[in-house]
Amino acid sequence: MRTQKDSVLTVSTAEGRALWVSTIAFTVCFAVWTIFAIIGIRIKAELGLSETEFGLLAGTPILTGSLARVFLGIWTDRYGGRLIFTLNMLAASVATALLVFAQTYPEMLLAALGIGLAGGSFAVGIAYVSRFYQKGQQGTVLGIFGAGNVGAAVTKFLAPFALVAWGWHAVALIWAAVLAVMAIIFWFTTTDDPITAERRRTGDTPKAYAMELAPLKDIRVWRFSLYYFFTFGAFVALALWLPRYLIGVHGFDIETAGMIAAAYSVPASIFRAYGGVLSDRIGARTVMYWCFAVSAAATLALSVPPTDYVMHGTNGLITRHFEIGPLVFVGIAFVLGFFMSIGKAAVYKHIATYYPDNVGSVGGLVGMIGGLGGFVLPIAFGFLNQVTGLWTSCFMLLFAIVMTLFIWMHVSIRRMEKNAAKSPGARESLIPVGGQA
Repeated sequence: MRTQKDSVLTVSTAEGRALWVSTIAFTVCFAVWTIFAIIGIRIKAELGLSETEFGLLAGTPILTGSLARVFLGIWTDRYGGRLIFTLNMLAASVATALLVFAQTYPEMLLAALGIGLAGGSFAVGIAYVSRFYQKGQQGTVLGIFGAGNVGAAVTKFLAPFALVAWGWHAVALIWAAVLAVMAIIFWFTTTDDPITAERRRTGDTPKAYAMELAPLKDIRVWRFSLYYFFTFGAFVALALWLPRYLIGVHGFDIETAGMIAAAYSVPASIFRAYGGVLSDRIGARTVMYWCFAVSAAATLALSVPPTDYVMHGTNGLITRHFEIGPLVFVGIAFVLGFFMSIGKAAVYKHIATYYPDNVGSVGGLVGMIGGLGGFVLPIAFGFLNQVTGLWTSCFMLLFAIVMTLFIWMHVSIRRMEKNAAKSPGARESLIPVGGQA
């Protein structure tokens, strides 16, 4: 039911429109999803919030978007992505507009829960787009779709200027209006995916919910989920936290902090498409090794706090100061963002390869766990900042997470390789058709 492998990825074809319009729609959704990274700073000042309270506010939409991904993914498998994507965008648009009526912290949190629906669009788009393409193309097309993460950078670039000019209420209303317009454009420019169209033509009923959820019993799904906890969850967490970090560490104003934070968000989004291409060509497993290794090195370097030390020299004491300056910080953040981006694509290449008939449910679960990282980690960053008094404690936590996953992945792969050597039939589950896993 998918198009041929040589399908042209242009808007002149139904599959091309599904890919590119979905990618633009997801970009807008992601911009709305991370809106508190900018307006939350102004709300924090107005309400006198603590660091932990700010982390909770910024992470609450991530919680909703993460939890919503499971049922939205299942609904997409059952009812089609065109319908679910449109309704989801409209619901998130209404919630974002209602934010302007919130006056207290609990009301802000309640509105943030509704805004989080925008993040659930990822599970919808992944399931919708994947149905138009064959396995050999899915790493590439899902990488292109996932590049919609660049919406976080859009918010970093534009929201600070709108915030300074018109206030945070105006930012919320503008973002809500754009999302509503995008929903209308999406509905009128796309078509139902081939599976949904065929099901409606023949009158077939969707699979039972038990069958949709059956693959979730596979331990491998949960391992992929934790990979995504870092590659995506940590990306979202840093996208939310970096403006606050840069203001606190380097004393930048909100416009400058937003621009610098975007230097991290852009590569962590756009290069996801390249990660999909790499996963198709050299295998998702190889990409994951590179992702974890470089991310470990980058987070370790960023973990080092500004330090003064004293050495006993031949002519007396020698004092030195070490600190990672803003330019070096931006450079390392760029590298970190790049390798996290290709890792995100590699995770979903695994899913499209192993679970082609359950991309909605499996992708929804993996997306949920990854999104929960975007909820939990900003809160953890704020808590560690208060407890340790070290701004770099957030990168210490990320280093510990990525090293744990790196070791677990390597041990799991070695175990599978040994089993495959003992039983040739096991090799099929180790390396599926279309590349490494």
